[in-house]
Amino acid sequence: MTGRHGRTEPHPGEPTGGRIEGSDVPLGPLTTLRVGGPAARIVEPHDEPQLLQTVLEVWDSGDDWLALGGGSNVVISDDGFDGTVIRVATRGVARIVAPSGTVRLRVQAGEPWDELVAYTVEQGWSGLEALSGIPGSTGASPIQNIGAYGQEAGDSIVSVDFLDYGTGRVERLARDDLELGYRTSVFKRCRRGVVLSVTFSLTDASAQAGPAGDSGSDAPGPLALGDPIAYPQLATALGVAVGDRVALGGVRAAVLRLRASKGMVLDATDPDSVSAGSFFTNPIVSENFARSLPSDAPRWLVEPEAEPTVVALPDPASGLTVDLTGTLEASGESAEPQVKLSAAWLIERAGIGKGFALPGSRAAISSKHTLAIVNTGGATAADISELSRYIQNRVSSEFGVRLHPEPVFVGLD
Repeated sequence: MTGRHGRTEPHPGEPTGGRIEGSDVPLGPLTTLRVGGPAARIVEPHDEPQLLQTVLEVWDSGDDWLALGGGSNVVISDDGFDGTVIRVATRGVARIVAPSGTVRLRVQAGEPWDELVAYTVEQGWSGLEALSGIPGSTGASPIQNIGAYGQEAGDSIVSVDFLDYGTGRVERLARDDLELGYRTSVFKRCRRGVVLSVTFSLTDASAQAGPAGDSGSDAPGPLALGDPIAYPQLATALGVAVGDRVALGGVRAAVLRLRASKGMVLDATDPDSVSAGSFFTNPIVSENFARSLPSDAPRWLVEPEAEPTVVALPDPASGLTVDLTGTLEASGESAEPQVKLSAAWLIERAGIGKGFALPGSRAAISSKHTLAIVNTGGATAADISELSRYIQNRVSSEFGVRLHPEPVFVGLD
């Protein structure tokens, strides 16, 4: 493993090489929702060569397989997984040659995401600071194209090293090959395999540091400034205007405070953090349909070709039968402007408030944020799935909009 300072060094508590194997290992403790039965077999490689060898061996065996990183975006069945779980635990951040004024990092897939963000902020490199506090591993960042507070991982991704299931070969996929969109990528649509590493290009903001005392930090000396603030809520929290630049450390601190206030930072003392984060994506609808919603419904214009489209359910008066358990999506591109809605607003206005739970269930809406489903203690995957369906059906019935879950469901409909 390549250490962060260019030398080979293990992380504290990490095996010095090889891999860990086991059978009938409960998967719930390996996920942030804490649900999921056992895996028939689990293999945990700790370096890239071992990861390559492990994956190819599993594929050659013909067993069902599941790649698992930080477990922050998955709901695993109570029956578990009757196959091999490959838990990616590779670590390492290597700086590679980059154009002047920029920094390129090749990051192993198992590197914890927030540790990577913290490291880039400490070094004075901008591009990921608004993505602070997001749980999970770096290998998942291009799959979901994680985003928050005006930044997306895809803004900084240069390429992905990917072991392709179809060919069994390692391919370097350039950013344009990834088909990145709002919480989606080519990996979620059709490309099967395992992410080995991700290469990012960041701005060397330390070379453009402003004077001490810039907004957002009390640290002495020159301050590296982050990207222009692009999200109104973050700008308000920092006391600046949208478009202003703030010290990287100040941006990270503000984002962590905002996320913590919503239960979106993993914290053993916060029951609301036992979740998969935002459980539903913000739906994309046509501008024409958005006009049919109440005037106070939050909405943002988006570029239609860059976003998936969620279709409104037909009017019941039309006589058409609507399957409320299905998924409706538009195909092809539309010339009509598209609008992003707030899933949290739709949920609340459908009558589902913070802390809501179905009778007898230990799954509930977070007490801090309507968009998160939490395990209040002893919840099952069936509880999580049932509450998810209930929310979808209520929003569909009230507004004619189908919400799409963000997490991957394993062994569940």
